[in-house]
Amino acid sequence: MSAKIISGTETAKVIREELKAEVAELVEKHNVVPGLVTILVGEDPASQSYVAAKNKTAHALGIHSEQVTLDADTSEADLLALVDKYNNDEKIHGILVQLPLPKHIDEAKVLYAIDPDKDVDGFHPVNVGKMVIGEQCFLPCTPHGVLELIQRAGVETSGAEVVVVGRSNIVGKPVANLMLQKRDGGNATVTLCHTRTKDMEFHTKRADILIVAAGVANMIKADQVKDGVVVIDVGVNRVGVTDSGKAKLAGDVDFDSVKEKAAAITPVPGGVGPMTITMLMKNTVQSARQFAGLA
Repeated sequence: MSAKIISGTETAKVIREELKAEVAELVEKHNVVPGLVTILVGEDPASQSYVAAKNKTAHALGIHSEQVTLDADTSEADLLALVDKYNNDEKIHGILVQLPLPKHIDEAKVLYAIDPDKDVDGFHPVNVGKMVIGEQCFLPCTPHGVLELIQRAGVETSGAEVVVVGRSNIVGKPVANLMLQKRDGGNATVTLCHTRTKDMEFHTKRADILIVAAGVANMIKADQVKDGVVVIDVGVNRVGVTDSGKAKLAGDVDFDSVKEKAAAITPVPGGVGPMTITMLMKNTVQSARQFAGLA
């Protein structure tokens, strides 16, 4: 029997409707308009596409959105000055600097310059530290989206064997941390696998919930998972071009074979991807509530 499809597209749509209502209430009852600025340096096509999608989503939810596009040769000092300007702008509650940055700019220095209270990407060390010890903070958007998908699909995480494949700072490490915490959507026993893991199949076949964020197309096959597993595929890999000229995408999981053994699985595209921008908006609204003393 084929797996239940966990649709990020549909889940994101539901959450965005919730956020739209929350923003409307903030405006009507408290005269608070959540504000987000996205800063893009250079003309990387993928980054331009991501930033455009973020702005479109923000406007659709009633969030005040500003986009600043800088030349690729913009100096690090000028970028830091711009970040500082928005740190002190009362209309802006969330600051997002689109990565990657040109090589002459120190990404860490720029990300660390963002006010942690406006770090809606959840990358600042202050927010990472708070996340690790379980304090209130902005959760990184993709791991947060993974948790929302699992919870809203009704998957039991308490006591579950969760295996995470991939140890990036953006997905693998934070999602593993969140799944083991004493919280809703957590309380799991977590194994974190990576490129130096011996006998990865031993671990993946034990998983009740398998989260794959390795960046390798179709690396997880049906013989590496057990019957009834819940699979969250974070990978987005370009594997060719369609007849119409669009990029052909594949996840890190061999979807067609694994879906015949899994209880539930996310597709690529249309799985985790739509959740990332949605969680960015959720963090921005949370930030606005905090600045207004409502959270």
